Amino acid sequence: MNLRWPGALLITAWLAGGSALGREAVSKPCIVAIDVGHSPKAPGAVSARGVDEFVFNRSLANVLLQKIHRDGFAQAFIIDSTGMTLEQRSQSAKQGQADLLISIHHDSVQPRYLSSWTYDGAVHHYSDRFHGYSLFVSTKNPQRDASLSFAQRVGSHLLGAGFTPTLHHAEHIRGENRQLIDRRRGIYIFDDLIVLKTAAVPAVLLECGVIVNRKEEERLGNKANQQEMAEAVAAGIKEECEVLQRGSHPAKPIVPDRGPG
Repeated sequence: MNLRWPGALLITAWLAGGSALGREAVSKPCIVAIDVGHSPKAPGAVSARGVDEFVFNRSLANVLLQKIHRDGFAQAFIIDSTGMTLEQRSQSAKQGQADLLISIHHDSVQPRYLSSWTYDGAVHHYSDRFHGYSLFVSTKNPQRDASLSFAQRVGSHLLGAGFTPTLHHAEHIRGENRQLIDRRRGIYIFDDLIVLKTAAVPAVLLECGVIVNRKEEERLGNKANQQEMAEAVAAGIKEECEVLQRGSHPAKPIVPDRGPG
């Protein structure tokens, strides 16, 4: 895929705000909606070997759904986004009574970083400069503190599983300039991502990795790697669901850890 945040005090205030989903969340199983980024007609970025982003998104979403079903989230579902607008995707999550929404994507870079190579007889674009996952939240989401908590939990488990974040979306160039609020976990604010800001529930967009990076593309298409990533994301989902089912977030919320720099 190709915000200014006023400062640490406001981030702390945001996190301390609390975001109960209501007592009804305690009495029903946690439901997770998985949005497959893009669509067959608008397939998103193109990998270093000419594979559409949507293919990667759909594959990882299916692995994640299978994993969280095995974990007991029997009502988790993939949003059938065929022919849907982005606003309709978040509306579909609401209609499915979802408690959490995660949108699955795979990443690219700005055109200035792309080079050409020939693979399987065709010319493609690639950049091996950047690699890693990233997580995005919107402060316009009505559950913005819970969205950040959700992103932090997923990011922590991705780190624990050996995945690393990319920080290139914070670069001060045209098309980037995203506000990086958690350097260690690779979490950004991107207020106007439509699926995130229009969702009625805590929502996170996950860029699983950079598919124009030739080595990373191979990893992202590897079934074992997909399973490891799905397990890490599922662990973050489980933790966030446990918090939501208690009716509120902890009195001492997770504080963004930007790390050095």
